[in-house]
Amino acid sequence: MSEKKKNFEESIAELEKIVEAMENGEMGLEDMVAAFERGQRLVKDCGRRLDEIERRIEVIRQGADGAPAGTSPLPDMDTPVA
Repeated sequence: MSEKKKNFEESIAELEKIVEAMENGEMGLEDMVAAFERGQRLVKDCGRRLDEIERRIEVIRQGADGAPAGTSPLPDMDTPVA
């Protein structure tokens, strides 16, 4: 059975809930393992989506001839934007 595909923000919110529940230490071992597995799937999906978005941005930033139009690498998420 297929659940509705979550968007990126919904996936991140679910990950945050999983982390919070695991940090609270109120989960049993089996529940914690299941939550960890779910979290790993969400991380993988979010990473795949971010990679896809990065590729789309690079295509958008290309010039009419297909060559990069003065592009620079995308900044790390931890790098402050000037």
